[in-house]
Amino acid sequence: MHRTVIFLGAIALTIAAAMSYLAASFVADLVENRTARDVSQALNGAGLNWASVRTDGMIVSISGLAPDEANRFESMRVVSKVVATRRIHDDITVVNALAGTSPVFTLELLRNGDGISLIGLVPEETGRDQILESIKEINVDTEVTDMLESVAHPVPKGWANALNFGLASLRNLPRSKISVTRRQVTITAITNSIDEKNIVENALSRMKPDGVILVMKISAPRPVVSPFSLRLIIDEAETRFDSCTADTKKARDRIADAAVAAGIKGHVSCAIGLGVPSPRWADAIEVSIAALVELKEGSLTVSDADITLVSTPEISQQEFDRIIHNLEQKLPDVFSLHAVLPPKPIVEGEVAEVEVPELLATKSPEGQVQIRGRLRDERTRVSVSNFARALFGSENVYNTARVDPGVPDGWPTRVLAGLEALSFLRNGALAVRPDMVEVRGTSIVPEARSEISRILSVKLGDSADFRILVTYEESLNQKVVLPTPQECVDRINDILKEQQITFAPSSVKIETASLNIVEKIAAAMTDCSEVPMEIGGHTDSQGSEKLNQTISQARAESVLDYLLSLEVLTTFLSAKGYGETQPIADNTTEEGRKANRRIAFTLIEPSQSPDPQVTGSQDQSTETENPDE
Repeated sequence: MHRTVIFLGAIALTIAAAMSYLAASFVADLVENRTARDVSQALNGAGLNWASVRTDGMIVSISGLAPDEANRFESMRVVSKVVATRRIHDDITVVNALAGTSPVFTLELLRNGDGISLIGLVPEETGRDQILESIKEINVDTEVTDMLESVAHPVPKGWANALNFGLASLRNLPRSKISVTRRQVTITAITNSIDEKNIVENALSRMKPDGVILVMKISAPRPVVSPFSLRLIIDEAETRFDSCTADTKKARDRIADAAVAAGIKGHVSCAIGLGVPSPRWADAIEVSIAALVELKEGSLTVSDADITLVSTPEISQQEFDRIIHNLEQKLPDVFSLHAVLPPKPIVEGEVAEVEVPELLATKSPEGQVQIRGRLRDERTRVSVSNFARALFGSENVYNTARVDPGVPDGWPTRVLAGLEALSFLRNGALAVRPDMVEVRGTSIVPEARSEISRILSVKLGDSADFRILVTYEESLNQKVVLPTPQECVDRINDILKEQQITFAPSSVKIETASLNIVEKIAAAMTDCSEVPMEIGGHTDSQGSEKLNQTISQARAESVLDYLLSLEVLTTFLSAKGYGETQPIADNTTEEGRKANRRIAFTLIEPSQSPDPQVTGSQDQSTETENPDE
């Protein structure tokens, strides 16, 4: 009896569940059918008989062939009166947008040690045979992977120039990817050094044909630094770096923070390179700088894993030992420490003046080098002269140094190292003394002080005392100066002042005649890819305020999308529609309304927070649109 009751109960629950499901399905179908009927009636009543309606749960999909963009906008407006905008899915195809469609010709050229690959769609007239013939000119034995397709279609304007430029560029770039369209050539390549990168970029810029947009993404590996070095000085005058090297940006920032805490002023320049002796380089530098700060004055020299800390004689032996002991405990295992506390000078009455041997070398801005002072013997004098002529040119060296056998041991090494350091200067002087090597002057090489410090550290030894008083004269450097952020924005808006970007009536599609304006903007942004800018869309006052805002947002985004298609870095760009809220002319005249319908670029200041509404409003306007926008 008990089992029967349980069995009957289970049957009852099953029947109830089935009835609930059938009822729910019936209700859902009823709602979908009613929604589809209401939307269809609204579209037919507005004369939009070309539109079809399909419902899927809460989503209403509108499809069909719209005669033009205005009809598509009107259908969306009509449907939004029946159902919420977020439930509408736009599957409409605009007939006019399909007219005149032509193939999009592209060519990808990939080259590496294994060969060359060709991928893309090209016109038959400038097709596979011409491209393969050009590839053979690079290297007959090169393995070519041909994945090209061609089509019988007129060659678009600009395609031949872009294609020839892309093929010519491939010859000189053994590790590269080159993308060719009729308007633009994008070159991604790897070079062996920064110098080679600059040479390649300059050569490509000179080769570029008129009318072709060139986008270069040339990279160079970080340089190998040997030895990995750092030198920090604290004296009565200032705290300064003679040399600074780091293995990562994070390590560089940590070292810079430690140097600022030690009293260094201004920007800290620290080269990033390969060859660090330990991943804990930044740890060793931080604790060593802290120890130098405790000594109050002195020098810190680091060469790979060897650290030399030189104090001044004023500190007590007890305090010096304490600081050095603590540093030894904190240094990572791979690093070794050599600490020097010079003896305090002892003066007893009058001290007779002693002539100190010295060698001086000067270099003029014209490159003339004069050497005078003392050298150990004639053989050394000849060696120094030959070395100097190799560095500065035979006709530029005048050596009047005299022989003095009394100069200290190691004197030739100090002189040769000093002359090599002098070669980094545009003009300056070298002084070699028994207790000091000093290099002073000006250089057009930003890394001159760091290179000189590295040379002297290696050639003279870690415990040697040397002084570098070198200034970098940026005004003498011939490198290109990048534009300021404001200059980038002004450059773009000057293009827009000459000719505005226009859109089809009631459309967010950029008119064909205006595509070249966006292409000019893309070219102008070559040196401005990391400048934060806002693309603002503006309309006149005709139509509803909400619809104008929506259209202006969509148009600003269209410009952003087209820049992206031209392979412009858009990470720092945002789009925002302002509708009719920022007129620059009188909306009561046609000329004023035309001026107000515009795209404008503005600089986003660092203090400004990003605008969260860069993708437009989620609500669609239900007002009648302005057909002339």
